[in-house]
Amino acid sequence: MSTTIAPRVPPGSFFDLTRNDPELTRLREEGAEAALPFALMGRILRSGTPYAEHARALRSERLNVAGATFDWFDAELPREIGDDVNLANYRIVEHTDERRAVLTAALDRLALVHPEGFDRLREFVRGMLWVGLKPGVRSSSLTSSSDPALPYVIVFSDKARHHIPPNTVSPEASPRFLAENLLHEGAHQSIALHIHQHQVFTDGYSSETSPKIEIAWRAGQGVVRNRFWEIDRAFHAICVYNQLLRFRRTELDRDDLTAAERTSFRSAYDEGLPAARYLMRELEILVDHFTPHGVDLLTGLRQQVDRL
Repeated sequence: MSTTIAPRVPPGSFFDLTRNDPELTRLREEGAEAALPFALMGRILRSGTPYAEHARALRSERLNVAGATFDWFDAELPREIGDDVNLANYRIVEHTDERRAVLTAALDRLALVHPEGFDRLREFVRGMLWVGLKPGVRSSSLTSSSDPALPYVIVFSDKARHHIPPNTVSPEASPRFLAENLLHEGAHQSIALHIHQHQVFTDGYSSETSPKIEIAWRAGQGVVRNRFWEIDRAFHAICVYNQLLRFRRTELDRDDLTAAERTSFRSAYDEGLPAARYLMRELEILVDHFTPHGVDLLTGLRQQVDRL
C-alpha cells in the first residue's frame, strides 16, 4: 500500500469526471463541464436534489494557469446548493480586476514555486467560489473551506489574502497567503477523496463515537467541537499540516518576500510545527482505530513530519 495520500484520481473511479456515466456524459456533451462536481454531490448526499441542474445557473470564468483550467464561479449561488454545504449566509462576490489579478498571482505562485502543491490543486480542484457574507449577516467570515459532499470545489473569502489559519493575521494583503489557503483546501479535497476510495479507519469507526483529541490552541474558541477533534478530523489536519509546513518553509527560504509576508510565514511555521508533532503523537496513541492501510499512512506521515 502507498504510504501517502494518492496524488491522482483513480481512472474509472467514482470521482473520475471523464468516466463513462450517463449523467456525466450528458453534462459533458451539453458543454456543462463546470456542473460535473455538483452531479457527484447529488450522489454523495443522496438527497434527491438535482444539484448539477441548479449549478448550471452559475456562470464561470475560466482561469488558465500553467496548463491547468479552473472554473471561477459567478452569479448568484443557488440556495439549494448553499444550504447543503453550509454557505447559506454567503454570496458570490463580484469578479473585479483586482480579485482576478490576485487569484491569478496566487495560482502562478503555486505553479512556479510549489509545483508539487500546484499539481495536487490541479488534480483535485475544478471550481472556485470566492464568497462574502450576505448583507445584514452578523458573523465572522470563513477564510477558506471545502466540503467532502462537494468534491473538486473550494471556497474562500477576502480574508484568505490576510489570514493564515488558525491565528496568523497580516495587515498587509498578499496573494501568497491566498496561495496557501488554496493549497490548504486542495489538500483537504485530496484527503477526502482518498478516504472515500480506501479504508483508512477500522470497521465501525464513526465520527459521532470517536475518541476526542484535545486541541489546546483552539481553547479560546468557545465551540466545543473546535476544542476537541475526532480522529478523522485530526487525521485530515495532520495531512494538511504536512503540506502547508513545507509550503511555508519553501517561502521562508526565498528572498522575494516582503517583511510582512516573512513575519507572517515565520509565525505560522513556528506555530504549526509543534501542532503537527502533537497531532502525530496523539494519532499514534489511537492507532487501533486505523486499518493496516491507515497505519501505513501514519507511518509515512511520521517520517515526513520528522524531517520538517
